Amino acid sequence: MRIFFIGAVKFSEAMLNILIEHKDAEIVGIATKSQSRFNADHVNLSFIAEENDIQYKYVKDINAPHILEWIESLNPEVIYCFGWSSLIKKELLNLSPLGVIGYHPAELPMNRGRHPLIWALVLGLERTGSTFFKMDEGADSGEILSQYFISIEREDYAADLYEKIIESAKIQVHKFTHQLAKREHLFIAQDHSKANLWRKRGMADGRIDFRMSSDSIYNLIRGLSKPYVGAHIDFQENEYKVWAAQTCDDLYPNFEPGKVLEIDSQGAIKVVTGSSSIWLVEHEIPSSNSIEYLF
Repeated sequence: MRIFFIGAVKFSEAMLNILIEHKDAEIVGIATKSQSRFNADHVNLSFIAEENDIQYKYVKDINAPHILEWIESLNPEVIYCFGWSSLIKKELLNLSPLGVIGYHPAELPMNRGRHPLIWALVLGLERTGSTFFKMDEGADSGEILSQYFISIEREDYAADLYEKIIESAKIQVHKFTHQLAKREHLFIAQDHSKANLWRKRGMADGRIDFRMSSDSIYNLIRGLSKPYVGAHIDFQENEYKVWAAQTCDDLYPNFEPGKVLEIDSQGAIKVVTGSSSIWLVEHEIPSSNSIEYLF
């Protein structure tokens, strides 16, 4: 089956490598990006294209007429779009017989929209999804081709959940590529009445406020941890990243949130929160035993 591939992140790389080895897949072209201002997990896929003698282009606008002409000239039976930060318009959606297969790491129809992996962790969800679907002009609203559920453990950070998603998606891509090639696939319509749309996150969403509960702070830190930008605190007119934390159950009813209780020999900082306290285990805050408050 002739496949045109669109992608520019770590997830894209993993899926493309699966397809390169798939007996039913012939990658006829790749659209990628040489660099990205938006994706912390950006990967330039040109090296895979060159190693496997596949045509590729660096693309700014995937909907540009000359790009559409190039893709159409390659005569793909299906287009896979796994890891792209701009909208796919109608002309491209209708370019190949099997359409454009997209991906969303959430339990569609729930949790459509932006930053699904981050929001799942920040909101403390215990389960998410790995969903491939036929793209339409809506936001993650197309018919579902493959969906697996993924458990989220309390100790999972962003990198852990990212790897879980990749491992699930590898299995799914291998299976449904065979089904599409044999025309044995099944698309299932989403129940739009169950849908919600997650908004785009900004820098303010990553700020730690110690008036928050310990659990909320912990979830924020693990959701924004590497490969993402990191949660941060504003301290002494500077911004400092926090990458890992550990919640505590002890109560300090007479201490105000943000008060530093202890700094251990490894530089971890214990701070009062709105509910109890929390250890900031991995951070970029300048080490000093004289710190009394973090705000």
